[in-house]
Amino acid sequence: RFIAKPCAINLGIQDSGPHRAQPNAILEKVFTSITKSPDGKRLEGLSKQLDWDVRKIQRWFRHRRNQDKPTTLTKFCESMWRFTFYLSIFFYGIRFLWTAPWFWDTRQCWYNYPFQPLTSRLYYYYILELAFYWSLMFSQFTDIKRKDFLIMFVHHLATIGLITFSYMNNMVRVGTLVLCLHDASDFLLEAAKLANYAKYQRLCDAFFMLFGVVFIVTRLGIYPFWILNTTLFESWELIGPYPSWWLFNGLLVTLQVLHVIWSYLIIRTASKALVRGKVSKDDRSDVESSSEEEDVTPNSTKGIFSTSSNGSNRLNGHVASAQWTGE
Repeated sequence: RFIAKPCAINLGIQDSGPHRAQPNAILEKVFTSITKSPDGKRLEGLSKQLDWDVRKIQRWFRHRRNQDKPTTLTKFCESMWRFTFYLSIFFYGIRFLWTAPWFWDTRQCWYNYPFQPLTSRLYYYYILELAFYWSLMFSQFTDIKRKDFLIMFVHHLATIGLITFSYMNNMVRVGTLVLCLHDASDFLLEAAKLANYAKYQRLCDAFFMLFGVVFIVTRLGIYPFWILNTTLFESWELIGPYPSWWLFNGLLVTLQVLHVIWSYLIIRTASKALVRGKVSKDDRSDVESSSEEEDVTPNSTKGIFSTSSNGSNRLNGHVASAQWTGE
């Protein structure tokens, strides 16, 4: 409110949302009391009642749904908050782990387990991460519901479960490695979204490409060969298959499955952007539009992210599943 909003205004981001629907008491009553997306039969009835064309009524409902969506300024502030947290917690984690012996030798995660001291710095690192992911878990029910809602829900659930479970079982050493690894790419995605809201397209594309490289290297390279290697094999060798070993590694493998799905979508988005150089729209966009309402020149759609008429972001969360021109 006091930092992100002034920054957005200085960058020329206006607090204006999508086109507002024409006031109509009958349609408003249907929208608020019955349905926000009427079927064909109801549209025909409303058309006769109001003497409006069906397409005009469809357009009204589309505008009415859109006007409840957050503005670009609101989304900029949210992304700036997440960018600030991810960047701060990542550097905190790197600074803390740089002097930790298990950062350089993962077998140190299991020596003398479970009788390992819990330092104050490690404790605050865990509590901050847990609080943040709980906030994401709750806020996703009030934010715009996107098509990757289920994937993000599973991700937040698995992350919270891992943080809580590892803390209760004093697996905090390997837990800090998992947390730091995941924070390495998240702030780059938020930076790309900030650049997109501010309409710095080249900067946005550069951040997204960097995010994609870091994401794939950390989630498909370092995570399985560094983290899963120590939790699956080194822990088995040093302390044996304890009862909670199966649940702990099951959650870690679940995260790896999500990493593979997201990496595929990121690679597909980046590769098609490089080949074709433009995006028509993202099927996960939170603002609906129709072909007759889109008044966008070809040059305005170039880049990895596309921008709608109100400057809204076309990529939210980790997934960039766009529908591309020509498909």
